Amino acid sequence: MERILKIVPQKIEAESFRIIEEEFEEQTGIKPGTLDPSQFAIIRRVIHATGDFSFAATLRFHPHAIEAGLAAIRSGKSILTDVNMATAGISRFLLDPYGGKIICRVADSDIAALARTKGQTRSETAIEEGITEKVGIVAIGNAPTALLAVIKLIQEGRVHPDLVIGVPVGFVNAEESKDILYEQDFPYITSLGRKGGTTVSVAIVNALLRLA
Repeated sequence: MERILKIVPQKIEAESFRIIEEEFEEQTGIKPGTLDPSQFAIIRRVIHATGDFSFAATLRFHPHAIEAGLAAIRSGKSILTDVNMATAGISRFLLDPYGGKIICRVADSDIAALARTKGQTRSETAIEEGITEKVGIVAIGNAPTALLAVIKLIQEGRVHPDLVIGVPVGFVNAEESKDILYEQDFPYITSLGRKGGTTVSVAIVNALLRLA
């Protein structure tokens, strides 16, 4: 018990960030000062959410990703997610002043039936049905099929979100779907390899909300 730090609740996050910054170069081999400050803010929050410094090496940013995401937030556009867990984690306190909403249709009563008719996963169908002109950010941390659906819709010119956050986790098509996203010329944030998850997508969105 002597090893436990005694910190008031309000300062736990600040102390976590201090530790991350203190250990960052040793853990990653990257000097924090060499990174774009906004990108570092996102990387730091992902590490904070996961306890995993390897994301410093695997996160990838389209050159216009952060400015596109911030513009979408500030203009009151909504955020579309692939799972309800993400809607619970994204900070409504930070989003509400801009007027945007958090949308997830995966649990809607009509989605399961529609997915069976189309021969799709519920996540894929929910993304296709949930994306509208008012969706500025699509944040996917769980379902590779949902990420591939978004990429296809954009390629076909049917939708135009400002930013795609694609960080699905897993062993079946997760790595491959992120590799495909990494090849696109529209704004994206992704993490190469198998690691990712809803925790990561939420951390990225919340970092953007704080930057906004």
